[in-house]
Amino acid sequence: MVRPYAIKAKKRKNREEKYDKEEQEQEQDEQVEVEERDSAKRASIEKPTKEEEEEEEEGKAGTDELVGIPIAPSDKKTNKNGVIFVLEKASLEVAKVGKSFQLLNSDDHANFLRKNNKNPADYRPDITHQALLSILDSPVNKAGRLQALYVRTEKGVLFEVKPHVRIPRTYKRFSGIMLQLLQKLNITAVGKREKLLRVIKNPVTNYFPVNSRRIGFSYSSEKLVKMSKYVDAVGDDVNLVFVVGAMAHGKIEPDYIDDFISISGYPLSAAMCIARITEALADKWNIL
Repeated sequence: MVRPYAIKAKKRKNREEKYDKEEQEQEQDEQVEVEERDSAKRASIEKPTKEEEEEEEEGKAGTDELVGIPIAPSDKKTNKNGVIFVLEKASLEVAKVGKSFQLLNSDDHANFLRKNNKNPADYRPDITHQALLSILDSPVNKAGRLQALYVRTEKGVLFEVKPHVRIPRTYKRFSGIMLQLLQKLNITAVGKREKLLRVIKNPVTNYFPVNSRRIGFSYSSEKLVKMSKYVDAVGDDVNLVFVVGAMAHGKIEPDYIDDFISISGYPLSAAMCIARITEALADKWNIL
């Protein structure tokens, strides 16, 4: 027996109503769950846990520290005349090798330099590194008698190095510091905003004291002197400015030199020359 069409239509309506009710109930349940999650998130935001508070404090402490290099302790209380060092013709040149900028040196970039018709022997940033360590590690600097330290590159870029800076010992880290300095023009201290290394305007004579004697060094100079006697002859009221070449070959020829001397009958490295100078100054000023 065939059922009338009206009965089938009623059953279909009842099924659709059941399905609609089930969907509405599911939607209501989902809304309740979402509200519960939102309330839980709000509570966690308003009341952070101890671990989150500690993480936030650590993050704040990390942001307060600036990327830079440490400071070495020194005696800054002395008001006596001191010494100024200038490193001339420093081989510090940055170039793009491959996909990154690097500080050029004869060991790692010999092929790159030859391709660009340059002599690899002229690219010796390690000489500047050794010279800076010799100056900053000297008892004269530790006693606070180093007034200033300047470096001028072969390209004419002049930058100042603070006497209390701690230069990296390894060449790899030193190379990274010099690369950052020549690109960003300054380097700050760790945890402070003090600029320990910064590029400054030429000429370097603008930063010399009024009563200063500028002395240059060269093996080719005809005036051969004993460093200790030469320093002792200079009065205590005079500020000494020593100009040393930081290159592999050649001679410094700055136009601001008052006296050109040689302190050995043999060619000396920049670091050895500086060691003799600081030793003579330590004897003059009774620095042990």
